[in-house]
Amino acid sequence: MYVAVKGGERAIDAAHAWLAEERRGDLSVDELSTRQIEEQLTLAVNRVMAEGSLYDRELAALAIKQSRGDLIEAIFLIRAYRTTLPRFGSSRPVDTGEMACIRRISATFKDAPGGQVLGPTFDYTHRLLDFKLLAEGDVAPAPVAQATPGPVPHITEFLNKDGLIEDQPHDDTQPNDLTREPLELPADRALRLQALTRGDEGFVLGMAYSTQRGYGRTHAFVGELRIGLCPVSLDIPELGFAIELGEVELTECETVNQFKGSKTEPPQFTRGYGLVFGQSERKAISMSLVDRALRWRELGEDNVGAPAQDAEFVLYHCDNIQATGFLEHIKLPHYVDFQAELELIRRLRAEATANATANATATALASTDMNEAAE
Repeated sequence: MYVAVKGGERAIDAAHAWLAEERRGDLSVDELSTRQIEEQLTLAVNRVMAEGSLYDRELAALAIKQSRGDLIEAIFLIRAYRTTLPRFGSSRPVDTGEMACIRRISATFKDAPGGQVLGPTFDYTHRLLDFKLLAEGDVAPAPVAQATPGPVPHITEFLNKDGLIEDQPHDDTQPNDLTREPLELPADRALRLQALTRGDEGFVLGMAYSTQRGYGRTHAFVGELRIGLCPVSLDIPELGFAIELGEVELTECETVNQFKGSKTEPPQFTRGYGLVFGQSERKAISMSLVDRALRWRELGEDNVGAPAQDAEFVLYHCDNIQATGFLEHIKLPHYVDFQAELELIRRLRAEATANATANATATALASTDMNEAAE
């Protein structure tokens, strides 16, 4: 046993060395710096920050480099590191109305108050490979307009003034912190939104797509999608006022959803909501669609059995770190378990063979007796 353990350690050390070699790649090629990842793979950095629950571009870039571009592994690294950090306070709620927008669009109003800002987006590209990027040395892009200074009004509030969309009541209750406490059901909306923010983008996207195909009975319009910088402030008890710590880039999506009304509510639009670190609009839109589907009970709607309406199914399966851990543990040694299963199968096969032989013998004897009786 001792020799086997020592041999396993040597194999693991060799695997780690091989991994480091593969991560570095061809030594004749310049090493990729974390600064390059941070500046040029920003959408990957944003995803790692959002699903890792840690807003730090440099650390997210480091995790991407260390994980060889495996974003789920990078998210795992960030979450693990996050658990080592001390917590010295909680910031004030971020006011997205104060956002300095680099992108702000609405699919519901052409002439949106405050104007539409297309910003940096793939929406209008032709999705053709740009072979100029293969050339040595990129050409510096032309300068573009800077972010629109806040405050910029939320478009859905103009519907709210006429009572055409459900009101958003202000709630000062401190929500549970999913990064410090395990998820428990039933979960309120604040906890559900936290889970969706940390959830795997592909999974949340799939759930959102299912609602659009009819599994959830919701038809949504993007009331507003905005991306920009929001100030973060912290109350300092010794000073008696709040100070601004810095800014975070956020993507916010508010969807306007059809609602026919109920016995207690007049016909009106309802809301779906998504908020994510960085420029992550696909995730924010997906969040808002799933958020709306999960609200069927509080809106007095019927549960049609759609996957996106099942809070337990969505919230417990959207976390890619938990899913990865449970999935990948089956590739680790399970020698004892398998030997037990193997012995069971052998015993069952032996019993089945013995029973088959006994049955065949009994059938043959019965046939012989019948023949003798006939003679």
